[in-house]
Amino acid sequence: MVFLPPFSNAIIKDFIDSDLQTQIAGFDLTIQDIMKLSDGGIIDFDNSNRKIPDHEVIEPIENKWKLKPGGYLVKYNEIVVVPLDAVGIVLPRSSLMRSGGTLCSAVWDPGYKGRGIGLLITFAEITFHKSARIAQIMFIKTQKETEEGYSGKYQNEI
Repeated sequence: MVFLPPFSNAIIKDFIDSDLQTQIAGFDLTIQDIMKLSDGGIIDFDNSNRKIPDHEVIEPIENKWKLKPGGYLVKYNEIVVVPLDAVGIVLPRSSLMRSGGTLCSAVWDPGYKGRGIGLLITFAEITFHKSARIAQIMFIKTQKETEEGYSGKYQNEI
């Protein structure tokens, strides 16, 4: 597998500072919104019974969120366009882990376009500033390019 450098505006859009966010192995993703889950979800085999929980945006106070331990959804500022010959992998930045938090993410499929969402888990009280860099996305080249790419429910989420 070959890592693809995510330095092109064709792959990452709506970034804040390309020089600061570009890393050796990937590109930093920043916080646009933090949301709390309002109810439970349903996961099944063929998505015929799937129910994604409702969520509510938590408004920042003076451009900051002070979060108690728990699980939250975080929406990124950046719009990502995953190339048809790659998958995107999102991992937490080490400063998030050293502060008592982590981030869970799914594979970003070839052809996905949008502002992704991650599951932010805090084990201690943490204060996040608006547009804080909390994750890093990297792209891994697939063995062959897909022709159609991702076409699921979350395509073009903004």
